[in-house]
Amino acid sequence: MTFASLITRCSIPYEPDRGQEAAALFPDSGADIQNLVAGAAGNSPYLAGLIQKEKDWLCAAFARTPDAVFNEILGSLEDLPLEQLATALRQGKHRVAVFTALADLGGIWTLEEVTGALTRFADMSVDVAMKSLVAAEIRRGKLPGMSEEDIETAGGMVALAMGKMGAGELNYSSDIDLICLFDENRFDTDSYHDARASFIRVTRRMTAMLSDLTGDGYVFRTDLRLRPDPSVTPVCLSMDAAERYYESVGRTWERAAHIKARPCAGDIQAGWRYLERLRPFVWRKHLDFAAIQDAHDMRLRIRDHKGLGGAIDLFGHNMKLGRGGIREIEFFTQTRQIIAGGRDAELRSRETVPGLKQLAEKGWVPPDVTDVLIANYRSHREVEHRLQMVNDAQTHDLPNSDEGFDRLARFMGESDTGAFKDALMQRLTKVHELTEGFFAPVESSAEPELSEATKDVVERWRSYPALRSDRAVTIFGRLKPEILSRLQKAAKPDEALYQFDGFLAGLPAGVQLFSLFEANPQLIDLLIDICATAPALAHHLSQNSKVLDAVIGGSFFDEWLGPEQLSQDLIGMLADLSDYEAKLDTARRWAKEWHFRIGVHHLRGLISGREAGQQYAELAEAVLAALWPVVVDEFSGKHGDPPGYGAIVLGMGSLGAGQLNSGSDLDLIVIYDANGVDTSDGRRPLLTRLYYARLTQALVTALSAPMSEGRLYEVDMRLRPSGRQGPVATSYQSFTTYQQEEAWTWEHLALTRARVVAGDKGLAKRIESFRASLLSEKGAPDIVVRDVLDMRARLAEAKPAIETWEAKLGRGRLQDIELLAQAGALMAGDTAPDIQGQLKAACKLGWVSEADMMTLRESYELMWRVQIGAKLLSDRPLDMDDIGEGGRVFMLRETKQTEISQLRADMEERGTIAASIIDHALANVPHGKARR
Repeated sequence: MTFASLITRCSIPYEPDRGQEAAALFPDSGADIQNLVAGAAGNSPYLAGLIQKEKDWLCAAFARTPDAVFNEILGSLEDLPLEQLATALRQGKHRVAVFTALADLGGIWTLEEVTGALTRFADMSVDVAMKSLVAAEIRRGKLPGMSEEDIETAGGMVALAMGKMGAGELNYSSDIDLICLFDENRFDTDSYHDARASFIRVTRRMTAMLSDLTGDGYVFRTDLRLRPDPSVTPVCLSMDAAERYYESVGRTWERAAHIKARPCAGDIQAGWRYLERLRPFVWRKHLDFAAIQDAHDMRLRIRDHKGLGGAIDLFGHNMKLGRGGIREIEFFTQTRQIIAGGRDAELRSRETVPGLKQLAEKGWVPPDVTDVLIANYRSHREVEHRLQMVNDAQTHDLPNSDEGFDRLARFMGESDTGAFKDALMQRLTKVHELTEGFFAPVESSAEPELSEATKDVVERWRSYPALRSDRAVTIFGRLKPEILSRLQKAAKPDEALYQFDGFLAGLPAGVQLFSLFEANPQLIDLLIDICATAPALAHHLSQNSKVLDAVIGGSFFDEWLGPEQLSQDLIGMLADLSDYEAKLDTARRWAKEWHFRIGVHHLRGLISGREAGQQYAELAEAVLAALWPVVVDEFSGKHGDPPGYGAIVLGMGSLGAGQLNSGSDLDLIVIYDANGVDTSDGRRPLLTRLYYARLTQALVTALSAPMSEGRLYEVDMRLRPSGRQGPVATSYQSFTTYQQEEAWTWEHLALTRARVVAGDKGLAKRIESFRASLLSEKGAPDIVVRDVLDMRARLAEAKPAIETWEAKLGRGRLQDIELLAQAGALMAGDTAPDIQGQLKAACKLGWVSEADMMTLRESYELMWRVQIGAKLLSDRPLDMDDIGEGGRVFMLRETKQTEISQLRADMEERGTIAASIIDHALANVPHGKARR
């Protein structure tokens, strides 16, 4: 459709005579075009002059499609000689200015199309200017090693569009903010300084070509001050120098600026690679609520500097920087993006409106707030454009006179100036109300009355590491009254206070966490709940406070994913990283968030002890499944692919049985099949046995080495053949031979709980087939019962139950029931690795009755609930007097008891009954043919 046919609106001429004079230039273009031209010229002396100057070109343009006209303007700038370029760019700017203004005023283009067109012209202008000037340097021999072929990539130079240009949102009379860089890797050491000098010359000449005011006007006012440390750095610097600056001293406002950064000219691909390297600086891996305070401080500095801190007064109000203005909406959006964009790449939009929509979709901004801000942002931008169209001035100030407001209202198509001003005031006020509450810290309330003992505790907080900075003290000062007030509402306020004190003492730093609490007060309740109930979880939280990110991530209370989906989630995260250590740290961070989630769900009664145990095990299984191929790939890069069929990781003990507690380590065996291959084939080949031994050690290190994000798991490999004396990795042949010919009964019992958790699927099937075959062969009842009796006696002597609330050790407790269950599975040749399946196997064998099986299951369930609950509450042996009222309430709820004395009696009674059943079973060898 033609330009003329798309007109949907027009302005009201403030100066009708000037408008009619301009409309008369287009006698054959129809009433819609004439009204549009009259409205434009009748409000803007600048547009009136351009319309007069470009009348012939406009006549032709009105009969064509807008996109075709604009593309022709851009195309006219290609392949021009350097000496013609400055003039051609200015002529192009005139046509873009008048054509875009008319498309805007006529409703032909949306706001996004208008700002997008202005940005496309700016991109083209910078690109053709840069490449023409680089070409001149190359032809003069001033750019070492570069030839005509390098002109297309500007010899490695790139301009990053920042601010509105980077977002594709240039306003009508906008400056353009650029950072000019060059790729130092395209030059050797000897030519670096010559190349640097050449690119500096290009940048200065390019800026002059775009900015200088000549008889034909200017193209764009160009600002280079967003580059690193502009007072001391050259106008074009190497990418390496820029990276080092941001890594060492980059500030929050520079992070925010880079949200919109985009390569717009020169070596575009090099620019994108540079921004990818800068991604960890811009997008932090944790939720960054401290950025709110930084943004608020920046807003206040801008207001103070510009004198914009007062109440909203329409006369002279700055639509960009003033209260309720455009910058408020942009800051609101960018700050929320900075907070969460490191964890969610979908929140990294450069554009304001799409950014707000994504934040709403992800639950970071209420949809109704988003709708209001988007509508007002678009309206504000249209007002801004009309202000600038009047005289092509880079202004954002509303008029200072009634006459000025009359003109602006007519330019906006509004005949009632009073109604226009009322609506504008309402929009500014609403934006201010919505954004100010987010940025401005809430004044702290008065602290509650404190006892002398409480005062002594609170007094020492100032000496803790988390409160060593003034900023941390300031933020915590606003939080402290609320924290103290909520602590006093706990069931046992003194206990909660002392546990919170322990949490605070363990924090290595406080600014980020305190900012997180200030922005999300509901987390304070969760923290106090944890402190009042589970000191061990509170200690874990103090050392890993970043796990709280997951609580406000939106899915913290969703259904459990299961091991396969968990491992796929982690695999996907690791696939996005190239650095090995970054993958290990990411796995640690990810696993700790899920580990914390299980603990909180368990603490709050959302899952049972059995479900928690299963989830801890599935989490470990997911970590191993995702991390094993990462370790193998890293190791293979040095020593070649795994020889033969590769290896598997066998989960033993509680991991094999699929039931861990919050502090469990991992019992693992690594088994490989080299298929006769003697050495690996990498650049540093290893003998097969040494290859798999070191690969196993690499896995253990990947899991247990302390890194910046801590450890994943402690690893125990003593269940491998020959224990500590055996090799850390066992060949398939050695493993099978050992199990068939040398292994003790206890090793066969351990194998009943074995399960492959990572590695080659083919080898995994063979291992499981062998396990099934071995269990069917090695379960001679007389030998098994004899050896289990001996083991039981040894365990009782070596690890007696000495604690009152011991759930694992002792007669009729967890270990005792597990030993019986494993014996039943071995004698029955049953491959079930879990306690439930193994007790069922013992029942099918006829070794225990069905009634006894159910009694043992119920006893085991109670002991497990006590055990897993105790591990969640404390890292010390369970002491009901020590865990406090909150801990006791949790244990009673978890074990479905009403009194602590009742729980103790129930444990003793069930333990006695279970021990009696086990005694009876071990006194009677099951009937059946001995199988060895």
